[in-house]
Amino acid sequence: MKSPIAPPSRAEERRQTRVLVTIVSVAVGLAVATVVGFNLRSNTLFNSSAPMQKVTGGVAKVRSHTPVPETAPEPASARENSETAVAPTESTSDAKITHTDNAQSGLTPQPAHASGFVPPADDAIPGGPMGDVVRRGEQIFLNTRVNAPAFVGNSLNCVNCHLDAGRKADSAPMWGAWPMYPAYRSKTKHVDTFAERLRGCFTYSMNGTPPPFGDDVLVALEAYAFWMSKGAPAGKALPGAGFAKLPEPEKEADGVRGQAVFQAHCALCHGANGQGQRVGDTQVFPPLWGPQSYNWGAGMHKVDTAAAFIQANMPLGQGGTLSVQDSWDVARFINGHERPQDPRFTGDVAETRAKFHNSQQSLYGTQVNGQLLGSKSH
Repeated sequence: MKSPIAPPSRAEERRQTRVLVTIVSVAVGLAVATVVGFNLRSNTLFNSSAPMQKVTGGVAKVRSHTPVPETAPEPASARENSETAVAPTESTSDAKITHTDNAQSGLTPQPAHASGFVPPADDAIPGGPMGDVVRRGEQIFLNTRVNAPAFVGNSLNCVNCHLDAGRKADSAPMWGAWPMYPAYRSKTKHVDTFAERLRGCFTYSMNGTPPPFGDDVLVALEAYAFWMSKGAPAGKALPGAGFAKLPEPEKEADGVRGQAVFQAHCALCHGANGQGQRVGDTQVFPPLWGPQSYNWGAGMHKVDTAAAFIQANMPLGQGGTLSVQDSWDVARFINGHERPQDPRFTGDVAETRAKFHNSQQSLYGTQVNGQLLGSKSH
């Protein structure tokens, strides 16, 4: 039975306020340090003459970069990527919802994109039962691993990729996604509903288990995306929807140059080893590789997708400041590290690459620093 979100107690409100103040303080400090560091560091990076070798399937060797220590892997059970209905499980609707302020989404509300579309403001969520479900969806979106723990297998939240609580253009905003479904997807090889698309996010980006169709978590996220898209034309791809397509770099994407970009512009927030930043039990900045990041089946593992997201949105609050070349290079560096296994793993890395990663943009099944990526996935 669905139940409205109960308001937090005064003690809980005080606890949340303390956590929020801590997070905002850390974020502000890091942002200031990032700006200072950005102005002090040179934009001149390493030169590289050896391009990444093109691959069409199987196992290929690519230019290596200096290895970066990774955190110790943790066991992960094999997960199936089922796009069909699954048996109902115990509803999570009665689970306690941890409320997260939009300040934690990492950005302030954005102005209208060139499309002219403006998503509704946070304070425009309606009252009544529908509004309760929309608010629940917003809280799941902002703090997924806490408010939907049964379905999340890493330290990521929806808002890590879909910035400003799913509002920001060029970071796959919800107002650009909801109106485009149902749609055929080459990944699933059939027409997906929006619910199926969300389930895929849990399977791959969250490295978890997809909520059953009709589960309150899935319904709440659908309601939130539906509300966010109010006024958006159905079936029309608006500018700013999805991730902007980035031009090809002048030089082949290179992990050596990318490591320098990462150290100069990314490590302050995401950690020297890509582990992200935490305040207590709260993940403030997401891990970019290792056992707590997205798995090899997530769209962000592709170099071109990551490069487009980075160029438009990173460093946080400074989107567009990295060059196209730097964005490609740092995406190549980030995705040249081991991460959780693709849930579609067949038992053989070369076979899995040939079947699901037959693209130059995927480093799965390639050799980097003498390691076959995918062979030691977490």
